[in-house]
Amino acid sequence: MVFNSYAKINLTLKVNFRNKNNLHEIQSYYCLINLTDKINVKKNYDKKDNITFKGPFAKLVKKSDNSILNLLRLLRKLGHISNFYSVKVTKNIPVFAGLGGGTGNAVSILKHLLKKKINKSLLSKIESSVGSDFKLFFYDQGFLKNLGSINNFKKKHKFFLILIQPNFTCSTKEIYKKVKKYSKKKKFNQNNLSSKRRFISHLRKSSNDLQSIVEKKYPIIRELLANIKNEKGCYFSRMTGSGSVCYGLFNNQFKAKKALNNLKIKYPRFWSSLAKTV
Repeated sequence: MVFNSYAKINLTLKVNFRNKNNLHEIQSYYCLINLTDKINVKKNYDKKDNITFKGPFAKLVKKSDNSILNLLRLLRKLGHISNFYSVKVTKNIPVFAGLGGGTGNAVSILKHLLKKKINKSLLSKIESSVGSDFKLFFYDQGFLKNLGSINNFKKKHKFFLILIQPNFTCSTKEIYKKVKKYSKKKKFNQNNLSSKRRFISHLRKSSNDLQSIVEKKYPIIRELLANIKNEKGCYFSRMTGSGSVCYGLFNNQFKAKKALNNLKIKYPRFWSSLAKTV
């Protein structure tokens, strides 16, 4: 069976503090987008997991240590599965890019294997092994209030995005190590979501706390974001997660396509794509 694994975009990202587990507590408005990896899962009767990757970003994935292997090992250890699996992943989502592709792969496989047998206790155990952004992929759009809870959007907003990745990747661990200042924690306000116009206005006033760190190391990020923002119809441009993918948010697909074509001319060697919210 072949199924999709979605990428995520951090519309905002505020780093609040370091918790007792030495993890950075963050708050983030985010959305899933229709940029997907394709996953095929079958039982493997050789008594071992066989994970293979193909596609444009396959070479960057660690074959012996990745989110899928970690998930399957943990599920067997906890007694939730007993079988071994052959998993084939077509990597269309850039790796080490701030799009959560690896975590999204693990979530999609978990949903496929356990169906509705997923509870908070299991999720907590998986997050410690696979990744703290695991919960994000259970909601199409939401607000990460802290590492432990998410406010799911009852009303989803439709946006178009252009995504561009410079020809380098970012290490999440290394970027977070350089965080020196922390943002004040904010309460989630449902009124900010009452209309698309109001939501966009709220997003434009915020930022990604990690962006300045990446810009300092890679000045091309600042230039790229400025050029994206200058395209007609772009509400704002921002980096997602710890980078290196940058995006522009549009309300109009035609303008987004035109902007992407313009930027492809300026940055012909950079990976780029058009996407929309799920």
